[in-house]
Order: sequence, then structure tokens, then C-alpha cells
Amino acid sequence: MLTAAQLLSGYARGVFPMAESADDPNLYWFDPPIRGVLPVGGVHAARSLRRDLRRGGWSAHLNRDFDAIVAACAARDETWINAQLARLYRELHLAGHAHAIEIRQQGSFAGGLFGVTLGAAFFGESMVSHRSNGSRMALLWTSSHLARCGFTLFDTQFLTPHLARMGGIEISRDQYRRRLSAALRIRADFTAAPLLPADQLWQEITQTS
Repeated sequence: MLTAAQLLSGYARGVFPMAESADDPNLYWFDPPIRGVLPVGGVHAARSLRRDLRRGGWSAHLNRDFDAIVAACAARDETWINAQLARLYRELHLAGHAHAIEIRQQGSFAGGLFGVTLGAAFFGESMVSHRSNGSRMALLWTSSHLARCGFTLFDTQFLTPHLARMGGIEISRDQYRRRLSAALRIRADFTAAPLLPADQLWQEITQTS
């Protein structure tokens, strides 16, 4: 059985584990030749997304219910999060190395994401959307929060069309490892600052867009 310390050691080397399905008890290490990354403090917000944020009713919550976000991310027909990974993420959360951002709209759950932190690197693990724009809002808040807390690397593992539309790019394995090595030499704290209120986030992304 993989331990939380071994999991962190893998992230530090640039690899990450996945299961083939929720029912698969095994974990497999991945080291893809191309990695996806998002800009820290510079995720692109389409005009329609900015309008939606401006209308109000959105809020973000840090570590409100970490296990619930992980469970929501895994609650799909095909998932790579098995019971062992969920347990490891919880152990990392209790140790201060895993965090979740929950997004609500008019008080109801809209989406969220969670990831692992090490040094100034944030390894985005998974996200979920229960309402339109739920996961996009989670990415906006996370990118802003990482910048204000001193992070330099926002790792998405793979690049999807959804992430590419928000400013994600692909870099080579060597480029990724150089950026990871630099990030690991910096101390950052995901809880160093509170999440911005929606109106302040709107002002921030409007000024940088």
C-alpha cells in the first residue's frame, strides 16, 4: 500500500498515481512526456464567464469539506480515484498538503476542485461542476489564490480543451521538471490568505484580462 509520504515523494520527482477505475485496487505511476499547466494568477476568463461572476451569487470556500469535494470529483461513470487514493488525499489534507476549493451559487453547491501542494507547486488533481460554470469558477478562484499565496506552478497533469480555453498550455517533461525543481525550492502556504469575495475576484480578473 502506498503511503502519503511516498505519494509526496512521487510528486517531487514529477510523477503521479492513478487507478484504472474506482474498483481497481491498484495504483499506477504516470510520467507523461507532455504536461499541462495553467498560469498562476492569470487564468483566462471569457467575457461570458466574467458577466456571470458579475451578476453575483457566487462564493468560494476553502477546505469547507475536503472529503466531500474528493467524493464529488470521483462520482462519475469513469474515474481514476479509487478508495486508496481517496484515503491518501485525506491523509495529505490532514497533514496540510492537500486542499479543496468549493464553489457555491446562491448558497447551493456548484462545483469545486482539489489538489496537492508541495513547496510552491500546486498539483491540481480533479474538479467537478454541478452547475453551469461551476468548475470554471473554481479555476478562477484557485489561480488567483495561488498567486496571492506565493505559488509559482499550477500543474494540471494533462491539458484538456476546457483547460486550454482558460489559458492552459502544454510543456515538455524536461521543461516541467525544471519548473517543478524551482517551485520546490520556494516555501508557499495555501492557507496564507483567505479566498477573495466574488466582487474582488471580478475586479482582479477584469484588470488583468
